[in-house]
Amino acid sequence: MDLMQVQDKSRYLAPGVSRREVWSWAMFDFANSGYTTVVITAIFNAYFVAVVANNEAWGTFAWTAALAVSYALIMVTAPVIGAYADAYAMKKPLLLISTIGCVLFTALLYFVGPGDLMLAVVLIVLSNFFFSSGTNLISAFLPELAHGEALGKVSGWGWSFGYVGGLISLGLSLAYVTWAQGQGRPAEQFVPGAMLITAGLFAISSIPTFLFLKERALPQPHPAERHVAREAFGRLLVTFHHVRDFRDLVRFLACIVFYQAGIQTVITLAAIYAQQVMGFDTGDTMFLVLVVNITASIGAFAFGHIQDRIGHIPTIALTLGGWIVMVLLAWMAVTRPVFWLAANVAGLCLGASQSAGRALIGYLSPDARRAEFFGLWGLAVNLSSILGPITYGIVSWISGGDHRLAMLITGSYFIIGLMILMSIDIQRGRQAALNISPPGERLTGNR
Repeated sequence: MDLMQVQDKSRYLAPGVSRREVWSWAMFDFANSGYTTVVITAIFNAYFVAVVANNEAWGTFAWTAALAVSYALIMVTAPVIGAYADAYAMKKPLLLISTIGCVLFTALLYFVGPGDLMLAVVLIVLSNFFFSSGTNLISAFLPELAHGEALGKVSGWGWSFGYVGGLISLGLSLAYVTWAQGQGRPAEQFVPGAMLITAGLFAISSIPTFLFLKERALPQPHPAERHVAREAFGRLLVTFHHVRDFRDLVRFLACIVFYQAGIQTVITLAAIYAQQVMGFDTGDTMFLVLVVNITASIGAFAFGHIQDRIGHIPTIALTLGGWIVMVLLAWMAVTRPVFWLAANVAGLCLGASQSAGRALIGYLSPDARRAEFFGLWGLAVNLSSILGPITYGIVSWISGGDHRLAMLITGSYFIIGLMILMSIDIQRGRQAALNISPPGERLTGNR
């Protein structure tokens, strides 16, 4: 899908923002989506359980625990990194560091073979840490690129384009895996090659972002004797002190923790569920995820326009209803067609809910503290990334591998998220963001 073919896009963009710059911003979504698609969702997670952990009963729990460690690290660092990026206008340099880190540690997954549990865990923790840090930073550019009433559209363009990148990365990996399987090679001989493909595509596709995306933020006033870490923590403490001024943002962050717990469970364990419950092999699973990426791209693009038309809350509520339907279909599925239907419902809801959530955070964030508030968004998402998959892993372990029960329990997170969502007042939250003082002044807001 060509992002630049939609008519009159310029009226959605902030003054001074070119179409090329929006494209370069969206190219980062294109670039990093291969990591989620290939490493976390389609290939390496199932490889970890089946080959690295030798299909032991604790394999799924070990995978979710490794991810939980990485998300815990991100939770601790994301708001501080965001506060530092705002104070010193350093979003772009930090984004470059996170990209190099993710590409490097993804490429090193090439060396993980049967029984290399500790190596696999360390590399997954590091690669996922850098990936998630980069996701928070690139998202903080969104409010600089689009008008407030068009955040849903522009976020949707980026997320939709991102799924195209995931499709290409997975498609190249699928072609390689199909060829390798045709040569009679086992998984330990072809899965590592897919890691190199993913890392290489990430590195190449992110180049336009660093060439054309501008750092519009300006460094803010600092103490004469500056202590970078202390100042970043200080800004964060001020935000927490005034958190009552942003009660609707806080409610949405709580909502995110729960509904993203369900989403992150599906992303993290989709391939494992497909293979352990539905009997899919590696090729079947990769083809399934490839098709789901198409529906996810359509969902992100379409719902981005719907969001700006019907509103943020109704759009997210609609997607959460879809997620609940998806969980019930997956839980009941005994035939592949029903499971395929569930997977594609998940795809539509995945693209829509991810894009809509990012746009709403941008709508509720003060101009002077965008990276910091997107860091808080990252904190919420990563807390959910611990809560959901760990719950699934524990349930499947305790129940002796009952993945259907674990999937059914996952649905409760979407229900809780929907209940919290209904308590949010969008206009009050937007007004709180607009009442923030100019950069460098003390944080103030509605009482």
